[in-house]
Amino acid sequence: MTLLAGIDWAGFLLAMVVVELTPGPNMGWLAALTMREGRKAGLAAVAGITLGLSLQLLAAITGLAALIAAAPAMFSVLHWAGVAFMLYLAWEAFRDGGSAVPANAGSERGFRRGVIANVLNPKALVFYVLLIGQFIDASTGPVWLQSLILGVIHLAIAATVHIAIVFLAQSLGARLEDWRTSLAARLVFAGLLVGIAVWIALTPMHA
Repeated sequence: MTLLAGIDWAGFLLAMVVVELTPGPNMGWLAALTMREGRKAGLAAVAGITLGLSLQLLAAITGLAALIAAAPAMFSVLHWAGVAFMLYLAWEAFRDGGSAVPANAGSERGFRRGVIANVLNPKALVFYVLLIGQFIDASTGPVWLQSLILGVIHLAIAATVHIAIVFLAQSLGARLEDWRTSLAARLVFAGLLVGIAVWIALTPMHA
């Protein structure tokens, strides 16, 4: 398909999977909620998180398309901002030693918290603008359509990982949280994110 011909699919899928597997607040909250309230509450929270991210994606698509249409040179800015954002995520992954995340919520409240936390999280919007923007090639088709396709793929990856966390939390219990906050896990994922940042920096920019 010509529209998606310029996309580095291997790089995109690797980046999305690593980002979603990196231990973070959503992972800790989902695990804690599932252990306390059960699988139904955990899956309701996953639905809320996915809806919140979907709203951020729609906002990002509009903004990204407008930015590139107004100033094609924005690709260069987005490129290096994307590198900086990946390094920031690496630092966050390394320093996340666990936090007291409120887990006392039923299915309905878990769904609401999932929506609100992601709609009000500016990092979600930055993620879609900067990371998705790295893989768009404006010469092969509309920016908004490429952004939508890549964003929907990310949502599918994120939902799959979040659902897996719910099932793992139900079966592994506190061992999942111990792994999430372990120094080894934090070092591995921080290193992977730094590697992706370097790869983005060395990859020629689309124009």
